Amino acid sequence: MPNRLARATSPYLLQHADNPVDWWPWEAEAFEEARRRDVPVFLSVGYSACHWCHVMAHESFEDDDTAAYMNEYFVSVKVDREERPDVDAVYMEAVQAATGQGGWPMSVFMTPDGEPFYFGTYFPPGPRHGMPSFRQVLEGVTVAWRDRRDEVGEVAGKITRDLADRELGIGDAGTPTEETQAQALLQLTRDIDSASGWFKGDTKFPPSMVIEFLLRHHARAGSVAALEMAEGLCGAMARSSLYDQVGGGFHRYVLTPKSDGPLVPHFEKMLYDNALLCRVYAHLWRSTGSELARRVALETADFMVRELRTNEGGFASALDADSEDGSGAHVEGAYYVWTPRQLTEVLGAEDAELAAQYFKVTEDGTFEHGSSVLQLPQQEGVFDAERIEGIRQRLLRSRDTRPAPGRDDKVVAAWNGLAIAALAETGAFFDRPDLVEAAVGAADLLVRLHLDEHAQLARTSKDGLVGANSGVLEDYADVAEGFLALASVTGEGVWLEFAGFLLDHVLTRFVDPDSGSLYDTAVDAEKLIRRPQDPTDNATPSGWSAAAGALLSYAAQTGGAASAHGLVHRTAAERALGVVKALGPRVPRFIGWGLAVAEALLDGPKEVAVVGPALGDEATRALHRTALLGLAPGAVVAVGVAESDEFPLLADRPLVDGAPTAYVCRNFTCDAPTTDPEGLRAALSS
Repeated sequence: MPNRLARATSPYLLQHADNPVDWWPWEAEAFEEARRRDVPVFLSVGYSACHWCHVMAHESFEDDDTAAYMNEYFVSVKVDREERPDVDAVYMEAVQAATGQGGWPMSVFMTPDGEPFYFGTYFPPGPRHGMPSFRQVLEGVTVAWRDRRDEVGEVAGKITRDLADRELGIGDAGTPTEETQAQALLQLTRDIDSASGWFKGDTKFPPSMVIEFLLRHHARAGSVAALEMAEGLCGAMARSSLYDQVGGGFHRYVLTPKSDGPLVPHFEKMLYDNALLCRVYAHLWRSTGSELARRVALETADFMVRELRTNEGGFASALDADSEDGSGAHVEGAYYVWTPRQLTEVLGAEDAELAAQYFKVTEDGTFEHGSSVLQLPQQEGVFDAERIEGIRQRLLRSRDTRPAPGRDDKVVAAWNGLAIAALAETGAFFDRPDLVEAAVGAADLLVRLHLDEHAQLARTSKDGLVGANSGVLEDYADVAEGFLALASVTGEGVWLEFAGFLLDHVLTRFVDPDSGSLYDTAVDAEKLIRRPQDPTDNATPSGWSAAAGALLSYAAQTGGAASAHGLVHRTAAERALGVVKALGPRVPRFIGWGLAVAEALLDGPKEVAVVGPALGDEATRALHRTALLGLAPGAVVAVGVAESDEFPLLADRPLVDGAPTAYVCRNFTCDAPTTDPEGLRAALSS
């Protein structure tokens, strides 16, 4: 009989709806039930594409004996971290403080008041490698709760007080300076492995936000080292098994093998990674003209539209790592790996030999069970590009007949905001109006479904039904970022207006009016044991840095410090960037987006207004495209017909001699208007 999770909209929670565990969703009634029964709460946090979450579910949560014990001695609560990032953040902070590490599945035992006292991640069904079994943990917690309740209460109270007392302590750091950025770059050069192009470390996640900083720093300061580092990182990722060499798009991360061999991917594909990396590679192409960057940007955009777009026009959260292999078992990576025999069956002997050489598919295999992950050749060599592309397309068609990984159809507002920005810009850069249309479709869905009459955001939706959880700071900031990019690309001022509505909520509900710091949850959100606040990037830009970037761009689009409205937003952005000055030189890999926003602040950012007799006019389009391809960090672009009120930047911007004209301004100073795309390009490069 299904448990309470059968009423959930989260695909991850629905995966547990038929467990024998009597799961509760995160709700006040669960904690009231724990008080009534005088038992502790067991909190399990995971997400749909998490491999080890599935493993623990199969080993423990589907086991009748384990479930019976949990049901008797605990109230068990299951949380999708993608629906409730606030709950995840607060208790992950406790896990990391207590154990020195964290991850998913996250397992937390707490009092009925939500105060945690024992932590872990994955627990095996039997003792293993020095780890206790999950049953041993359950029994130990039960005994402690029954026989040492005072001690448990003291531990829980101390942990909760320690969390509540944590302060960022950035003080009046001020805005980032040239020195801040230079020191951050220096620290990054110490962290890079120049031989491989990757950052040092055995687990390699895509450093999207850091690469954005490197590209912007190169554009503003002319740093060759920054550009070389960005090119090295992008080249290493695109050639490795992190990138899906057949279908495009990126996996979550790769691991360095203990023996000599290729990097081994963790195969789930997340919307946020692919949105951020699509934009990174498009920006790398804009800076360098790299053919590899162009191909990866477009293939990643096509992957998102082909495999993640939902029927409602939004983008699904993720594809699972696991899928069925030939025997019917669910195996990690089964959808993506190949053997020489499989290549021959699809391609024939001659092309299979070339594919094995090109993608490094070996008889022994580079992954598991004789299969190989695909990667591009690192060595010098000449290959027939047209023939390779034909092989890739045939492999993709064949792979499409395999059992596909499961898809988490949940639409997360923040990640869709990232996708909107990426698809809008990639479509504009490479003359792909279909990608811009996909971005508009996702933006329409967010407005229709996720925004209420007060312009407050819902975090998620699924199958056209809005979820019950409120948006957090990253939702407001990333959706505003997407709308701002869409406004610049389409010339439709309504997206600027929607961005303004969202950022007004940021100012009134997420910003501390005294310090200017930002919280991840709104002032009127559900109260947890701590109000989460984290300025550092994780897999996505921190809500703090993302909000600073959107506020700065919106201020520039609305007149910046020259208008009262723009001044409020710019001042809020500058105050928020104080944390970048404090942390950037010390931990630049964890505040990359903040450093990128700081580059925009140091450069102005530049404000570009393009006016023409009509938006469809060829000369107007040429100036608009030149503006979008300009390298000035964080430059904002407004395009419209002369005398239009579509954007504030178009006010008092007449045509020059009746011709389409571009105006470039920065910090109360404007260049002479130009009707020449080359003149505009020069103005945006200086």
